[in-house]
Amino acid sequence: MIRLSLGLAALLAASPAYADFASCKQGLKSEAVEKGISSQTAATALDPVVADPKILELEGVQPEFKTPIWDYVAALADDERVADGKKAMAEHARALELAQEKFGVSKYAIAAIWGVESNFGDKTGKWPLVQSLTTLACSPSRRPAFFRGELMAALKIVDRGDIPLEKMRGSWAGAFGQTQFMPSTFLRLAVAGSDGSRDIVDSPDAAVASTANFLRKSGWTSGQPWGFEVKLPAGYSGPSGRKNKQSMASWAARGITRFDGGALGSGSAGLLLPAGANGPAFLVTHNFDVIFSYNAAESYALAISILSERLAGRPGIQGAWPTDDPGLSREERRRLQTLLAQKGYDIGPADGAIGDKTKQAIADFEGKNGLAADGRPSKKVLELLEK
Repeated sequence: MIRLSLGLAALLAASPAYADFASCKQGLKSEAVEKGISSQTAATALDPVVADPKILELEGVQPEFKTPIWDYVAALADDERVADGKKAMAEHARALELAQEKFGVSKYAIAAIWGVESNFGDKTGKWPLVQSLTTLACSPSRRPAFFRGELMAALKIVDRGDIPLEKMRGSWAGAFGQTQFMPSTFLRLAVAGSDGSRDIVDSPDAAVASTANFLRKSGWTSGQPWGFEVKLPAGYSGPSGRKNKQSMASWAARGITRFDGGALGSGSAGLLLPAGANGPAFLVTHNFDVIFSYNAAESYALAISILSERLAGRPGIQGAWPTDDPGLSREERRRLQTLLAQKGYDIGPADGAIGDKTKQAIADFEGKNGLAADGRPSKKVLELLEK
């Protein structure tokens, strides 16, 4: 990975857009002033910024699209997050109840997004937003115009005093706060919580209210579930897909039943098969699509949906994934990292986050023990380490 980073830095340095970073920043300052942002705010925010090649490296890695679905859900909807979530929901019960009442959105869906996005406010991101967004706007990123617009929105947030510059930290891509809003989303949809604040960084009340407002504006139907797990008849080869909505009666006619044996009910839904017809199956409603709009990945929407079920005291996924090597919870990932460190691998802190060092250590360990060296944190690797 070191060679990749150096190579990326060299590539960026050779790029006209990147080599002229200072000129690009000057253009951004002028654009900000044209958009009504004070010259002082623009200069204070942009003058110290230097490009960060790591940002573009991270742009090419999105776990919701590259991670096996059973790994993704196992880490995001694990027992630890459920326990933390129930505690957070108890501590902020009034804010969640008010958000549910005002916006008509399930408090469990709100809490699930809060938990996945920042572990209930514990991890909101370390990247300075202005540096990240300026790097992405002034470098050969995939969507420089988009990030330029988000940078202008971030500067506006600072300029009008909503959130101070030093608190504008978040993901490498510019999302920030306890429920990870992009700056333009904050400007459109952030609302005051029960404490009167719109500060989604420090105020859980503002974060949950603003998230409820996002979901409502995205079309949330009050009282409708996101969906539910179902059983397919043997050898099912019929229609599927989140967007292929059909009546519950039509799904029932194809032999599909709720996993618990109950009636499918009324309305329409699409059949989601995240691991194919041999894995868990779900009938998902329009509200699942609304969750999808928060982060456009079906794996993300499923993880949020399952976590919301568990926070409400209902079971998680009951069907078996089509694998003999399922994913690990965060506690299991930390244990795996601890065991790797005990074997002499430099993996950094055992925090459950599977970064490059951990993947390289896993791959080396796998290769030395007769497994495919894919660097994946799995049950088989953990079991082998525990022997």
